[in-house]
Amino acid sequence: MEATGPATVLVVDDSPSVRDSLQRTLARCGYAVVASANGMEAMDALRRTEVQVVVADLRMPLMDGLKLLSAARAVRPAAQFVLLSAFGTVEKAVEAMKLGACDFLVKPFRREVVCAAVEKALRRWHRQVAEPVEADPQCGLVGRSPALLDVLRVVRRVAPSSATVLIEGESGTGKELVADALHSWSRRADGPLVKVSCAALPETLLEAELFGHERGAFTGALFQKKGRFELAHGGTLFLDEVAQLSPAVQVKLLRVLQAGEFERLGGTQTLKADVRLVAATNTNLEGMLATGRFREDLYYRLNVVRLQLPPLRERREDIPLLADHFVALYRRRNGRQIEGISGAALELLLNYPWPGNVRELEHAIERAVVLAEGPILQPGDLPCHVATIEHRPREVRVPLGTTLREVEDQVIRRTLAQTGGDKTAAAALLGIGRRTIYRHLDHEDPAPD
Repeated sequence: MEATGPATVLVVDDSPSVRDSLQRTLARCGYAVVASANGMEAMDALRRTEVQVVVADLRMPLMDGLKLLSAARAVRPAAQFVLLSAFGTVEKAVEAMKLGACDFLVKPFRREVVCAAVEKALRRWHRQVAEPVEADPQCGLVGRSPALLDVLRVVRRVAPSSATVLIEGESGTGKELVADALHSWSRRADGPLVKVSCAALPETLLEAELFGHERGAFTGALFQKKGRFELAHGGTLFLDEVAQLSPAVQVKLLRVLQAGEFERLGGTQTLKADVRLVAATNTNLEGMLATGRFREDLYYRLNVVRLQLPPLRERREDIPLLADHFVALYRRRNGRQIEGISGAALELLLNYPWPGNVRELEHAIERAVVLAEGPILQPGDLPCHVATIEHRPREVRVPLGTTLREVEDQVIRRTLAQTGGDKTAAAALLGIGRRTIYRHLDHEDPAPD
């Protein structure tokens, strides 16, 4: 929704003098300014007020600027963040940018610098709320959430290059669609796009599939066969589930990336590979490095440009758009006269945590379109596990006499329901550490807060 009148900026700093100074400065720049002394007050302000930009100190009690940034996504997903710190470090700035901050300023700063940073953040807010739904037939990724649009902007920038891309994300988040987009928007779009699922084939077959084989290379090799690298010459090779590569295949893949050459299995002729490689994984490759299951040199060759796809629970504002997109797709494919989704059914879609991400949502809508008895999809048309999910209210009511421990348990569990089970986001919303959440859930958190 476009803002009417002056844009609203929320200033968050535990220092009264800094807070007052920022208020005066931004008011002179023409902004409506709201101020909070800490992250918890800021969350209350975000719930009450339509805020376009948040200017927040990095170091604050109760909830620091990074935790506030993460928690604010659940309340104002389009709000842009400018973080401030008197102790600027490259590491903190990088972390802030990874979490979606628009800018990172080191104190002390001049008035014009702050106003310029807010103006830049406001332009980004306008782009995100005004940007049309991404439903490019060459891409298939649908949505206008900040998390998705940030990914797509990087895809647009990197696609024309020859850089190797590593796509990370949970199953069903759309990694293959991103690979399609990288190829379609590249200079190799007229060349082949060849796809290989590394988990679908055993080691010996995968090696032959990637690099080809000569006649007699192994039992059953009755003729020469070109591998996927040869078939992808002049185009793009997409390796899905790259974490499943065996050590032997990792060595050969590394050679192709370093030297651009390989031999067929059982062959002696060295072949050249003019291929742009895109790899994908739903596994933490950095964790595999520590155990030696994935080569460090290969990881850094693959990780030239890294894209992290957000799970659907972190982009819930895209669910109505995705649902409409899939309704239109499957009513055409099945010849059904489906006009839309009822409010009650949409509420269920918004409340469900979608562990299978966009792929699970797609299958749920396809089923509903095929089985629906009327022109509007109703709750009963959805899969049982989606249609029967408990509604998650945004407030918790407890009777007098409830123990403090029980109140805390209820608040934590309801907050986890709102965040789709994301404990980090829930902890940020509540202003507590993850250990507290695990303690209430009778778990042990192996990682420090």
